[in-house]
Amino acid sequence: MAPPIRVLIVDDSALVRNILSQGLSIDPCIEVVGTAADPYIARDMIVRLHPDVLTLDVEMPRMDGVAFLRKLMPQYPIPIVMVSSLTQRGKQITMEALEAGAVDFVAKPTSNVASGLNAMLAELRTKVRIASTANVSHWKGKRLTAPSSRSSSSALAESTDKIIAIGASTGGTEAIRQVIEKFPATTAGTVIVQHMPGGFTKMFAERLNQLCQMQVKEAEHGDRVRSGLILIAPGGKQFEVIRRGGFYEVSLGTDEKVSGHCPSVDVMMHSIAKHVGSNAVGAMLTGMGQDGANGMLAMRQAGARCISQDEASSIVFGMPKVAYEKGGAEKLVPLDKIAASLLSLLTERK
Repeated sequence: MAPPIRVLIVDDSALVRNILSQGLSIDPCIEVVGTAADPYIARDMIVRLHPDVLTLDVEMPRMDGVAFLRKLMPQYPIPIVMVSSLTQRGKQITMEALEAGAVDFVAKPTSNVASGLNAMLAELRTKVRIASTANVSHWKGKRLTAPSSRSSSSALAESTDKIIAIGASTGGTEAIRQVIEKFPATTAGTVIVQHMPGGFTKMFAERLNQLCQMQVKEAEHGDRVRSGLILIAPGGKQFEVIRRGGFYEVSLGTDEKVSGHCPSVDVMMHSIAKHVGSNAVGAMLTGMGQDGANGMLAMRQAGARCISQDEASSIVFGMPKVAYEKGGAEKLVPLDKIAASLLSLLTERK
């Protein structure tokens, strides 16, 4: 039997530390080895206790979670799950934390009702188990610099009738940024499903829009998929691409989970297979599980060209691996080569 996952909880609230400790300890695969009231205490406990995973509060008075991450990850990379508030500031700091190395996050319930708290704790237990398998070694010695602003590029992949489809989950926010920052302004319309709850996807899109040459927005029902635009599937809604006359547009559907998720990469990619076919290219990025594997296979069978992120550059080599093993992805590609590979596949489709 595998040893339990050793977890250190970092939160300035004694009540929250107690709740999280009790909630995580329900799982026999998880051992809470300590709690810390702030990052300064946590730093010493990390060295002494060698936890496998940290849970880290987003907003703390002495040092917020992002500042701590930027100091910690280059020296002592460890999988971290953020515990986020649903305030506007909380969402913003959460997005910055994912950029700074956090593996995933859970949102604090909006009320103290037992059902909301129990659901949050169940989600946290799941994400701690996933985080314990994450590969964060590439953060060792990494110099964290301010995100680059929009830059110019002479490479063009202009198209109004081709589509890039990208799916991701755990670790995907940073992977997506690294890919789409390299897309020229006139790149084919791009649609993305990143497993993330409602509210956070809008913030995610707004942050990407500040960094990319393409326009980035959270998708709305009826949005046209067009050259120069990246559409992020909104959390809590199934996302499909359909043909409307000579154009492609977004259709937002139910809030029911498919393949365990809403939005689901499978739903999006199956719609691409049905309505776009060989005019599409796809990429599966880091993530736990197998959402999207069947959808990507359907894309390949419809004539699309598809790739997966390789194991060495993936935070969690789940979704990319299954997509490749099932035959949906033609090859495994390092993260820093994904953008160039997709643009190359687009030109090959002409």
